[in-house]
Amino acid sequence: MNKTARARQKGQTPRVVWLTGLSGAGKSTLANAVERVLLAKGMHSYVLDGDSLRHGLNRDLGYGDADRAENIRRVGEVAKVMIDAGLIVLVALISPFRADRRRVRELFEPGEFIEVHVSTPLEVCEQRDPKGLYRRARAGEMADFTGISSPYEPPEAPQLELDTALLSVHDCIARILSLLELRGVAPPVAPAASLPADPQQLAHAREVRMPFADRRGRGDGY
Repeated sequence: MNKTARARQKGQTPRVVWLTGLSGAGKSTLANAVERVLLAKGMHSYVLDGDSLRHGLNRDLGYGDADRAENIRRVGEVAKVMIDAGLIVLVALISPFRADRRRVRELFEPGEFIEVHVSTPLEVCEQRDPKGLYRRARAGEMADFTGISSPYEPPEAPQLELDTALLSVHDCIARILSLLELRGVAPPVAPAASLPADPQQLAHAREVRMPFADRRGRGDGY
């Protein structure tokens, strides 16, 4: 039994959809919402959420650069095993450094790793701040906080860019699903009429600003 046979048995093409962005950008909300749609369509998927993993697999890690790199490496290795099982893996992880994301991409065969930049601006993420993390970081109570006391390096050429300050949850989900459809990962799951001709135009979309309920977990997952 190999990856190809497992994928054929499930009737899908395994891929990793890696959502990267600032804390509060909406990564977990989007990953969980996309999974619900895929499951409703009979697809086999799983969400790897940075916050949840920080309380289990990666609870021994801190937030310095070396521990962040190890955090991302572990998540990448777990995602690789899931790809081998034939799953569609949705990763919601800040993963602030390009070098770490590049190393994760190199774990996979060409085309298996789909990078999605949730590019919500810092000021919007700070306004949401459901757990008060940005407030604490601004007060100097949290060191190495991405976007405040530690840098975030945005992807240079993501497969998709989503600004949840401009787009509703529904619109973001539709664009992710459209990208998966274009990549042959899954059958049609979103009405094509609701999508832009080119998903890369997303960052420049001029849509009505709509509330975006960010249902992130317990903290800053990195």
